[in-house]
Amino acid sequence: MRSTKRIGLIGGMSWESTALYYQLINQGVAERLGGLHSADCLLASVDFATVAELQAEDRWDEAGDLLAEKARTLEAAGADLLLLCTNTMHKVAPAIEAAVGIPLLHIIDITADAARSQGLRRLGLLATGFTMGQPFYRDRIGTHGLETIIPDSDDRELVHRIIYDELCRGMVTDDSRQRMRAVIDDLVARGADGVILGCTEIELLIKPGDSPVPVLATTALHAAAAVDAALS
Repeated sequence: MRSTKRIGLIGGMSWESTALYYQLINQGVAERLGGLHSADCLLASVDFATVAELQAEDRWDEAGDLLAEKARTLEAAGADLLLLCTNTMHKVAPAIEAAVGIPLLHIIDITADAARSQGLRRLGLLATGFTMGQPFYRDRIGTHGLETIIPDSDDRELVHRIIYDELCRGMVTDDSRQRMRAVIDDLVARGADGVILGCTEIELLIKPGDSPVPVLATTALHAAAAVDAALS
């Protein structure tokens, strides 16, 4: 008989951040339970090149079908709850939720709860160009009574390039960290009282000390929520 709930991870987008999810979830379980405990989890990992192509070609329905099939696989293998290990692909979260009978822990809701608990109300959003440019993320954040500010077009292009050309390929550079800090400073100057690291790879580059206002590290928050749910 299992004493904890089994976590199903839909990962690979990119594998760099999925590895961070795995590390954080196992660390969280070990800290809570002690000894040699680690997480009871399953991973269904996609080929990110396929997903990135669907994103670029605006074929979101097909991407949703692909991830929904991964969700069904995890449910059939005994997962009790799901984590979609990416911010951008929460655009297709409804397709995943419709495909399974187990809960999907939604990264936007978890991030919003963390912002509200810290008294934050106006949040700068750093993410892929899809997440910053499309309304799905900002609209869902808005249902929690929070406002979102996005960078200007040049900075959105810069952040997107750093994510796809560097972080998703395991490249972490001081030059890009300084450029990202400048984007954060601009968001703060425009009134942001917190910054959402709204791409799971950004936490590989930006740490709390890189921002003059609190950062909401979505990967860490999502992983912590999974540990809470698994041990509840």
